[in-house]
Order: sequence, then structure tokens, then C-alpha cells
Amino acid sequence: MDNKFKIIYGRFGLVSRFAGVILILLFHTSCKKFITVEPPITSINEGNIYASDVTAASVLTGIYSKMSNNSIIANGSVLSLSVIPALSADELSLYSSVTNTTYLSTYRNSLSETVVVDFWGVFYSIIYSCNSAVEGLTSSGTLSPVVKQRLLGEAKFLRAFSFFYLVNLYGDVPLPLTTNWEENALLSRASKEEVYNQIIQDLDDARQSLADIYLSGDIRSETADRSRPNKWSATALLARVYLYKGDFPNAEKMATNLIENVAMYKLVELNDVFKKGSAESIWQLQPTALGENTQEARMFIIPETGPNADRWPVFLSDTLLNSFEKGDLRKIDWVDSVMADNIAYFFPYKYKVEKLNEPVTEYSTMLRLAEQYLIRAEARVKNGNVPGAKADLNEIRRRAGLADINDSNPELLLGDILHERQVELFTECGHRWLDIKRAKKVDDIMNAITPRKGGVWKSSWQFYPVSVLELQRAQNLDQTQGY
Repeated sequence: MDNKFKIIYGRFGLVSRFAGVILILLFHTSCKKFITVEPPITSINEGNIYASDVTAASVLTGIYSKMSNNSIIANGSVLSLSVIPALSADELSLYSSVTNTTYLSTYRNSLSETVVVDFWGVFYSIIYSCNSAVEGLTSSGTLSPVVKQRLLGEAKFLRAFSFFYLVNLYGDVPLPLTTNWEENALLSRASKEEVYNQIIQDLDDARQSLADIYLSGDIRSETADRSRPNKWSATALLARVYLYKGDFPNAEKMATNLIENVAMYKLVELNDVFKKGSAESIWQLQPTALGENTQEARMFIIPETGPNADRWPVFLSDTLLNSFEKGDLRKIDWVDSVMADNIAYFFPYKYKVEKLNEPVTEYSTMLRLAEQYLIRAEARVKNGNVPGAKADLNEIRRRAGLADINDSNPELLLGDILHERQVELFTECGHRWLDIKRAKKVDDIMNAITPRKGGVWKSSWQFYPVSVLELQRAQNLDQTQGY
């Protein structure tokens, strides 16, 4: 086993030699497209992997490792959710000398069948691994019942997470729930409603199966790390899903469950939000690259020499910078800048440790409590509880050093909440791109923004295209509407 795999296992507390086989298998199969993949090599899974608690747990650990090991700059990787959708929206600007066609086309909102962002392949690969895990875990008769239950919950959580991003980035998408590659290759797109129903079912199952606490790699002992999802992680994602679906009573209910769990979760100081094990974090990805903290810090923090086309190609847009109110501490603590060629380049500074071989103190934060306050605020407006909505919104504003919002008009208050999401959640997991679409603001915003980026906006471009290769391999798969 090479050093990279040894490091990955060490960080997750796994010492089993057999775990190496599992992760190598996951990395090998992840290179293939899920919908049209040839029969995968899975005999080792069915014969051995789900025979013991240790090896079964390492299957899910392998998925987390794969998610975290992808570079943020990679086309369509899980971590690049914080870059690619931000380029599509109005959060990031692209350095003038960039020639990367994917970045240029994403930034100009001009993707095509031949120039795509491959979240499709990345998330369907994760879904395949989750489906394989659900099948293997369900059929195993040798696992400890509690371990089997917890791991099934993790697999369904990750499957729901993947489908959530697919349906929001691509619209209607295929809904494979097995590892039968021949059947999957014939799938057509399922409706958004069907996909959301499956996401909710998976998250309901996960909430029933996962532990209240955060578990270590053995799925038995508690840990301070928050890198394996627990019941509250599933609850947080479910609150978001209900909000997106327009089920506001359930969105408020789920978010309230999180907010009231003060023994585990609380808002923390701005400079502590993205630290390892932060009390605000609900689910984080553990860094796996040797000598590095987060990929976000390595990507976003521009050196004194300024941006360049390959290593540091993005910086914060004027649109985002001008969205901060005077005195907003987030612009002080979460934004930094460098001067190069007499130009000031501002960059995200939420993650601050970019130097190599520093102690690991920051984890990539995928779900956090501040979002839950904003989910509940929006849901409360829709549910007719304007005072409660203002109270939640102002919790976030006070931490940022801002005065309370006093709007009582529901429409104005919804605008306040959308703005607060913009300055609170910028360059995190695609929030802004998804927000302006679900709020039906995308055409108004992008008609103004896209020309500044060198393109001409078309409403159909709010969903990403599928590659021509995928279309050729899957006979019942239609291209995203408008491409």
C-alpha cells in the first residue's frame, strides 16, 4: 500500500490491511461513469467486505476519503461545489489570463455537450458506492446489528446528499437505487418530485439509523471529529430539502430540532466556524492530502504575487463585495486581499491555513448551524411567524456585528433573508447558485451579471448539460433542456 492510502487510513483510525483493498476498489470504480458503467468488480464486496464490522465500516470511510481527497480545483469534484457554482453565479471572478475551457465556459454561462462540469460522474459514482453498500449491508448476516444499522444510515445519507446536488444542478435526473448496471444504463430522467421523495425517504431512514453522537471509524466509540454524519447531519440536510420543496412546516420543524440541541450545537466566533470539530459544524470532511489542511484554503488564498491562470484563478466578485453592509465583521474576518500590479484582489478567507505541514486544525464544513437559522427564518416567514423569522435572522446578523432587521413585510423580510444567505454562505457548497434559482431570481440576476462576465444569459443555462459521451452511452437519457 502506498503512503497516500496509509495516511488516509491513519486519519480515520483504520488499521486493517483489508481496508486498503476496499479503498483501492472504490478509487478504481469511481473513474467509470455510473449510469453506463460496465459490470464492476464487486465479488470482493459480496464475499468478504461485509463479513466483519471493521471491513464494512471501512467501505463508508473509503467514500468519505474519496470525497475529501478530490482537489477543489478538479472539474466537478465534491469540494469544487464551492468553486464551480460560484463561478456560474455572481460570487467569483475569473482571472483574465485563464484559458481553461471549463472554467471559462462556466464563468460565461456557456457550457455545452462538449464542455461540461462533471458533477454528474462524481455524484453518480458516490451513489453507486452507496447502493453497493446498502445491498451488501442488508444481505450480511454476520455484522453486529448496531454497526449494520449505523452504516446503512451513513450510506443512505450520502446517497441523499448526492441526489440533492444532482437534482439541483441538472434538474430531472436518473434515479438508480441498485447496482444492476444493465438496468441503470436504461434509465431515463426521473422527475424532480420523484427524486426529492427518494431523498426524503433516505434521510428519514438515516435519522432513524444514525447515532445521536459522532462516531469514530469503528462505529462504536464517540469522537470529537464530526466527519462521520450522525442523526443531526441527516436532520440538517432534511431541513434544507423541505425548504427547497416548499414544505415549510417540516423545514421549520427539522431546523428547530437542530437549533434547540444546544448541548451539541451553537453559533461560534467567526474565526472559529470552520475549525476541526467546531461546535457550529454539523458535518465536515476530514482532509486527506499529505501535509495539508483544507483544499479550500489552498485554492482560495491568493499569494502576494497575485492570481494566476493555473493555481489561483479566482477571486471574489465586486457584486459580492458590495453586498456586505458597512461594519459587517464577515467582510473583515472572512475576506482578505492582496495587491498585485496595483490591483486589489479580494479572496475568501473562511479557511485560513494554506501552508503545508501545519497541524490540521480546519476541516471542510459541509453542513453548519448558521444555515439552519436561515432555513428556519425563511420557513417561519412562509408559515406566518414574522417575529420568529426576524429573531432567527438577527441571531446571524448580531454575530456579524450588524443591527437587527425590523422589516415586518413578509416579502421584504424574504429579501433580507436571501441577502443574509448571500453574505453568510458565500463560496460554500454552491448555496448562492442554488438560492437564486429556487427563489426564481436567477433570470433577473444573471441577465445583469452574465454580460459583465463576457456572455449572454439564457434561462436554460441554470441547469448544467450532460456530456455527449454520457448521452451516447445511455440510450434513454435526454440532454438537459435547452442544450
